[in-house]
Amino acid sequence: MKPFKELTGIAAPMDLINIDTDMIIPKQFLKTIQRSGLGKNLFDEMRYNDDGSEKADFVLNREPYRHASILIAGDNFGCGSSREHAPWALEDFGIRCVIAPSFADIFHNNCFKNGILPIRLPEETVNALMEKADRGQNAMFTVDLERQVVVDPDGVEISFEVDPFRKHCLLNGLDDIGLTLQKGGAIDGYEAARAETAPWVTPDAA
Repeated sequence: MKPFKELTGIAAPMDLINIDTDMIIPKQFLKTIQRSGLGKNLFDEMRYNDDGSEKADFVLNREPYRHASILIAGDNFGCGSSREHAPWALEDFGIRCVIAPSFADIFHNNCFKNGILPIRLPEETVNALMEKADRGQNAMFTVDLERQVVVDPDGVEISFEVDPFRKHCLLNGLDDIGLTLQKGGAIDGYEAARAETAPWVTPDAA
């Protein structure tokens, strides 16, 4: 997993509440188990017409937001089904941080497991950030995970809270597999001892 330390980029304002995971990545794109390639289908039904052409009024189809790395959205982001494809699609598009007043719990957890930082801020603060994001190319935001601050285009720093363990994992690029591999020595030692003491349950021991 790619580490997350500091991110500076364009923030796309999406002033909608209850953006569910089917809106983020519709069900017809869930057949793949690959984490790459889903970015083109992010917000597919909101982003494209039936003939495949782009909807000109959708934020991610407009400059400079088609290059956004931060998404600012309304309350209850990521509600609906628990599909992990939702953060996969966001990350593949280039979104590494989502700022909202609240998130659905499973989506919130899945973000951390896939290198995306979900930041909860008060609704009035989120609304103010959306207004500043409307400046487009002139609105660059910085998210500093180590210092736990969002720096808006005017240089104002907004502090946010993050679980220390999840912060550690993002800073070091550790997903569940990475955390397990950190214990590789202990696992190998256990397997070696198990092969000696109980070879009948260790098929490869022979």
